[in-house]
Amino acid sequence: MKFDVFRNARRNVAAFGVLNTVKTVLPFVNRTLFLWFMGSEYLGLNGLFSSVIAVLSLAEMGFGQAVVGSLHKPVASDDRALVCAYLKEYRTIYRFIGAGIFAAGLCLLPFVPSFVRGAVPPDVNLRALYLVHLASTASSYFVYAYRGPILGAHQREDVSAKVRTAVLLLQYAVCIPIVVFLRNYLLYVLAGAAFTIAGNVLVMVAAKRLFPWAVPRGTLPPALRRKLFSDAKAILVHRMGWMMTHQSNGLVLSALVGLSAVAAYGNYLYVTTTVAAFVGSFNVAMSAGFGNTLHTEGDAAAFALLLKANRVLLALVSWAAALMLALYQPFMEVWTKGDPALARHFATPLLMVAWFVLQQSRTMLQSFKSAAVIWREDRWKPVVGGVADLSLNVALVSCLPEAWKLDGVVISTIVVVVLIQIPWETRVVFAKHFGRRALLRFLRQQASFAVFAAALCSATLGVASFVPDGGCGRLLAKGCVAAAFSGAVVLPVFGRELAAVLFGARGRKRELP
Repeated sequence: MKFDVFRNARRNVAAFGVLNTVKTVLPFVNRTLFLWFMGSEYLGLNGLFSSVIAVLSLAEMGFGQAVVGSLHKPVASDDRALVCAYLKEYRTIYRFIGAGIFAAGLCLLPFVPSFVRGAVPPDVNLRALYLVHLASTASSYFVYAYRGPILGAHQREDVSAKVRTAVLLLQYAVCIPIVVFLRNYLLYVLAGAAFTIAGNVLVMVAAKRLFPWAVPRGTLPPALRRKLFSDAKAILVHRMGWMMTHQSNGLVLSALVGLSAVAAYGNYLYVTTTVAAFVGSFNVAMSAGFGNTLHTEGDAAAFALLLKANRVLLALVSWAAALMLALYQPFMEVWTKGDPALARHFATPLLMVAWFVLQQSRTMLQSFKSAAVIWREDRWKPVVGGVADLSLNVALVSCLPEAWKLDGVVISTIVVVVLIQIPWETRVVFAKHFGRRALLRFLRQQASFAVFAAALCSATLGVASFVPDGGCGRLLAKGCVAAAFSGAVVLPVFGRELAAVLFGARGRKRELP
């Protein structure tokens, strides 16, 4: 069964666009009200518990990605019996994983207070909050987890996006009044957990309605079962390295600096991840398309699709990075009301934009890598990178001056991504599927993007600087100037290809300048 890759991608991008708009506007309003009505310490607690739960979720062992990757071939050949056998195996495994996460989380319960340095808000019971987060996370493995891959494997992530949009609207309709009028943090966390569980249940129901034939039954052949576990073990190693590279930042800041630093880092990271979610919608929408093309048309067609999709992604990343650099610090000054503990010096947004560009420039290749089930070949890359990042994290946060400690965790991640992760994963993918000539072509595209993005960001920052800072009105004016200027540069270069891919219009293939 051959997908109409870009048609499905456009449908997914539209659904994710609405979802990400909701996930941007309402959490931003919610986070702002938190700062105004409850204080930065509560935001720090949110970031801390998110990091702890993310570490516990390593027990998932990567079976989700392993199953989605394994489903691409039977979906392409319309082998429904094999798809159902994978789902049955997946459901059994995830029930054990959910129980394991909850048990491991309970073992950590006595040590939860030691995760926080300094004072904790007097109305906060750390153990009770931790248990709510733990129960919400563990429950998803019993309800939603084994149904989600069937949507991803068929490039129908738009279904889950629509459900989660509706649930988020209801969630914030309940949670925002709790923050403003009741100011009860435990009640806020309980409400959030309840809506998370409800969203998982509704996605499961939607998947059953769309693919009623996809039920857990049958037996997975022993060879495929062994491969599934082999891939899952390799993905577990990747996840461990990812945790050390990304989730350790909040824990290091909490342990060595305090909750205010975690809140400040969380604010900057919130902006970066929000923009990345919009840009990454296209990448997520393409993932199953890579797997389907690889199994129905072969390596050459998959590489042509990779180049085409990557050009579109890089155009979007360049434009987003230019806007971020021009608006990041003025936005922080307005959002935090100039609080020096939350709005840091200009180097902080500059580093965050650099981190954003580096991470996004590799996502399309990572999407292909996931679809092609390339996990074992570079399984030690994230471990080496994670250890290096964690070590550099601790060293920089310990040694840098107080004003630069937050920047230390960002610098360490940039260094590791540039020197370890990008070269390693690129070599592995091209050695396995595309070869040296294709690698040189891909690297030329990436190098052209780096030059174009740097020039666009610098020029947009210079033009936007003519609009003075201060207040929401000037921030909006600066944003309009930055968007108009950067758009006037990007659209003539990439406009036809963006229209062809994102809107189905006819356009000619065009390389980066």
